[in-house]
Amino acid sequence: MHQASSRRAFIQSVGFGAATWGLHGSLHGQSPSTPVTEHPTSATVWEPVSDRKVRVGIAGYGLCRFGAAFGFQNHPNVEIVAVSDLIPARCQALARAVQCDTTYPSLEEMVTDDRIEAVFVATDAPGHARHTLACLRREKHVMCAVPATFDSIEEGHEVYQLVKQTGLKYQLAETSYFHAANHAMRQLYRAGAFGRLVYAEGEYFHYNVQTYDSFNDWRLGLPPQYYPTHSNAYYTGVTGKGFKSVSCLGFTNPLEHVGKDANRYGNPFSDEVALFETEDGCPARMAVMWGVQGYHAETGRVYGELGSFRDRYQGSQEITVSLERPPLPPQVPAGGHGGSHGHLTHDFIMAIIEDRTPTCDIDQAMAMSVAGIVAHESALKGGESLPIPKFS
Repeated sequence: MHQASSRRAFIQSVGFGAATWGLHGSLHGQSPSTPVTEHPTSATVWEPVSDRKVRVGIAGYGLCRFGAAFGFQNHPNVEIVAVSDLIPARCQALARAVQCDTTYPSLEEMVTDDRIEAVFVATDAPGHARHTLACLRREKHVMCAVPATFDSIEEGHEVYQLVKQTGLKYQLAETSYFHAANHAMRQLYRAGAFGRLVYAEGEYFHYNVQTYDSFNDWRLGLPPQYYPTHSNAYYTGVTGKGFKSVSCLGFTNPLEHVGKDANRYGNPFSDEVALFETEDGCPARMAVMWGVQGYHAETGRVYGELGSFRDRYQGSQEITVSLERPPLPPQVPAGGHGGSHGHLTHDFIMAIIEDRTPTCDIDQAMAMSVAGIVAHESALKGGESLPIPKFS
């Protein structure tokens, strides 16, 4: 199967094939053991709160076509002002996809356009921190594809400090946050339905992704824990908290581009499993796997003193909160990755309009991304326990 087609098919499928991938529903007034069931959209109805249009620029239209996949062009509170991609044909394709007449040959040139209020950074992962900084320095709000920082804790600190200094909105477009299961767990956690967490786990399984086409071949031989947020979101996305330390083990499946001398990273691992100490004090096992055939997933579970969540909440507490994801404007499709794309875009735009913090804010973005960098370092050291920086 063609790599681009395979990748896009995976994005569309995650969240729908199994109960834990993209659960959606409400347990309001129901039995604590009632499962959450999958629905593509919320049962409640969206009501507009403003006629303001946020002026958005979009950068990036690579393998996954993310520049147009998150529905900015469909949102009633968005005007697409400009788009950019380094490859001219892709830039023109993005312009057509979002119906925009203004194009720029690079993000760096696009952000000089003073009409733009916010930028969706859908560029190559190694460039995310650098591109985010370029936007922030031109006083633009940012929604950025994952991870927030790729292999540099120092760049993560720079992004973090500039977001805090400027007060601009920052949202990491981590799709697991708006999987229906993750959203349900977040609501349950906030309502106290789990009590103290005892254990959490998350997994991202994507066979052979380290061979996929990418700008400057950044995916070739990719260390699994350099792409950690899909799995780490099943702790951080539930609790809003981060990790204190990690011990990580790697596994070597002799796949293409895997091996110390087979890639630019010196990465010998196809799969990495991290055991984190969390800020809650509980252990969390987070796996990122390129070498497992026959199973694709972005999923996770939490277990607490008062209850747990696998494909349903089971525990001692009566659930009185709605677990449904917020309603979307009817023009905005829920989109791929378990129906998360539209929710991330809507949450970001409403955070700007309502002057509030986005759901996956800079603190959580860096907590998840930096934890993966340290986890890979631990794996290279045979599982040595390493501290994880706390940004503040």
